[in-house]
Amino acid sequence: MNCSFSPLRGRLAPSPTGALHLGNARTFMIAWLRVRAAGGTLVLRMEDLDHPKNKPGAAQAALEELRWLGFDWDEGPDVGGPCAPYTQTERKAHYAQALAQLQQQGLVYPCICTRRDVETGQSAPHAEDGLYYGGVCRDRFASYEEAAQQLPAGRLPAWRFRCKEGDASRVSFIDLCAGLYEQDVSQAVGDFVLARDPHGAGYMLAVVIDDAAMGITEVVRGDDLLPATPRQLLLYQALGLTPPAFLHVPLVVSEDGRRLAKRHGDTRLCALRDAGNTPEKIIGLLAWWCGWAAWGECLSLHDLLPRFDLATLPRTPAVLTPAVKDYLHCT
Repeated sequence: MNCSFSPLRGRLAPSPTGALHLGNARTFMIAWLRVRAAGGTLVLRMEDLDHPKNKPGAAQAALEELRWLGFDWDEGPDVGGPCAPYTQTERKAHYAQALAQLQQQGLVYPCICTRRDVETGQSAPHAEDGLYYGGVCRDRFASYEEAAQQLPAGRLPAWRFRCKEGDASRVSFIDLCAGLYEQDVSQAVGDFVLARDPHGAGYMLAVVIDDAAMGITEVVRGDDLLPATPRQLLLYQALGLTPPAFLHVPLVVSEDGRRLAKRHGDTRLCALRDAGNTPEKIIGLLAWWCGWAAWGECLSLHDLLPRFDLATLPRTPAVLTPAVKDYLHCT
């Protein structure tokens, strides 16, 4: 089902693996502004397939915190819409259908290798965001069931995508923020994991299937996911689907350049709210990081619409400095 009803369809895709933080909010703000400035449609999808990391109540908390900041959306798990359901654990039949299509093309196979196995097999650094897999389990098992029999109880094989060599795995695209990006997937990461679920319910496959089914025309997300995009583009091609445009924005990082963690101060939206910050104060800070507001301005999302200009968005990470932490009472 393709639900492309407007020229631009964007999406917010929170995951209930923990509380939303300033970095999430900044990326979501850019996605919201892109859609609202263009008069498009915004979809919210709950990406809840990562069961071991899911936190009870986190999905509802994410919706409440986004509403508190002033976000709205046109379709989603709480408002419905023509592409329902909007929660990934309710969409598993779609992933199973896509997996079957890839199986018919001989493009997937079961793999029983652990991360340690893959690490042991490294001869040199390859991937920008992970490990290189040389295809140890290619043609090793006649079926998924046969592979599963080699594993102890409680462990299941992963499904890997069989990368073709040469031009077939070379991907080039223009990112709306990062510019030209090129990668030979077979050389960078090798055969990559689609899902660790018998029926294909895993992030790499699910995000492609859902964005296509929901008619998403543009994906705004953090640039930590940029190296994974060529893999997803190979999946779009294999499944005969039209990919969206991509806009990978720099992350919010600590002064040492690393991802935000509790040691850098509590940047969770719920904690910032409890510390007495208003939505306008937080949105104003996020806008300052983007170059659309002066330091200390308090603004709503709608106040930012006439100021939104992707061309002025810094191409370097936003930094959580001591001044920012003091301003937000972020301890």
